[in-house]
Amino acid sequence: MPAWVNLANFFTLSRLALVPFIVRDIVAGSHLRALVLFFLAAVTDVLDGALARGTSGTTAAGAYLDPIADKCLMSGVFLALAAAGIVPWWFVAVVFGRDLFILTGVLALLALTRVRDFPPSRWGKLSTFVQIVTAVSWMVRDAWPLPALVAISTAILWLCVAFTLASGLDYARRGALYFRAR
Repeated sequence: MPAWVNLANFFTLSRLALVPFIVRDIVAGSHLRALVLFFLAAVTDVLDGALARGTSGTTAAGAYLDPIADKCLMSGVFLALAAAGIVPWWFVAVVFGRDLFILTGVLALLALTRVRDFPPSRWGKLSTFVQIVTAVSWMVRDAWPLPALVAISTAILWLCVAFTLASGLDYARRGALYFRAR
């Protein structure tokens, strides 16, 4: 059996497989089912991380697949929320714009320097956490449209914009430091 075939990578691939069903349910208005599937996807993320650090061990395939599965999940959720008219498109543009900005910077660093390691920053991790909280708050709001949840999800959306922009600026600062150091 290939080295990449292990339980941790199975959970990562399971998370990736859940994405189209979560997207379908958000767009179809099955908010509670989308929320349950999103929770299951989050559990697979916790399990694959615990297994990779423990019994299954890390693999090169897992190191690539895990962030891809995470990005597909979050991107799919935000696109579906916007397509369903739940969150504004400009918000999705901010999130995707930051990701494209970071990707462009990484490609420039790969082309122009010897830097090959791009660990996530503290701001990047915080931004990802706030994006997850934002997605969950909007899915909860649509599963149970109570006035308090509407207000909370709206506030969290603006918090997410702030953290997304702050992390983009932090990555730009780090990229500039890499360029200067070469």
